[in-house]
Amino acid sequence: MYGADPKDKHPMKGFEQICFIKNTVSNPNIIIGDYTYYDDPEDSEDFERNVLYHFPFVGDRLIIGKFCALARGVKFIMNGANHKLDGFSTYPFEIFGNGWEKVDPQPEELPYKGNTVIGNDVWIGYETAIMPGVQVGDGAIIAAKSVVVSDVPSYTIFGGNPAKFIRQRFDDEVIRSLLEIAWWNWDIGKITRNLEKIVSTDIEALINCE
Repeated sequence: MYGADPKDKHPMKGFEQICFIKNTVSNPNIIIGDYTYYDDPEDSEDFERNVLYHFPFVGDRLIIGKFCALARGVKFIMNGANHKLDGFSTYPFEIFGNGWEKVDPQPEELPYKGNTVIGNDVWIGYETAIMPGVQVGDGAIIAAKSVVVSDVPSYTIFGGNPAKFIRQRFDDEVIRSLLEIAWWNWDIGKITRNLEKIVSTDIEALINCE
């Protein structure tokens, strides 16, 4: 037995609140890794409703790694939410037409933060909002109801509005080792054999896994 089947939408039988969302997302600009789950008692399969202002003509992508835990109500605000900022008014007159399209901004005049990228083994808490272009490193934790407006380094804990650094999970040397090991890229057999070491804090044992 090698754990849950990553192709199973609901790996916990009789508990459809948990969904491996790689199996339900259809938007080609949303890329989800194996075993990443969304927890929502209302409709865990419809994760895409939480990716807001994600217009195809903008072209930005949401990329989420493997083994991430996404709590209910997590929202990803994409670049399509941005308004032109350098004039006196930020009101989008142009979208209503009828003569107002004359102030339609050029693409380069709109703020564009790039892709939003969430690493592997990231835990994002209840009703957190991730703003456009944010990069969240592997092993990070984001506290419930946070608003993340800047990058989150690997293996740190952030929280608040705007989200701020709370603490680093491990010392620098351990973090370097964890990023080099990248256990989430192992084959599932090796992960299963070494689960006790993956959930422990014995870095030497994890380094020596076979």
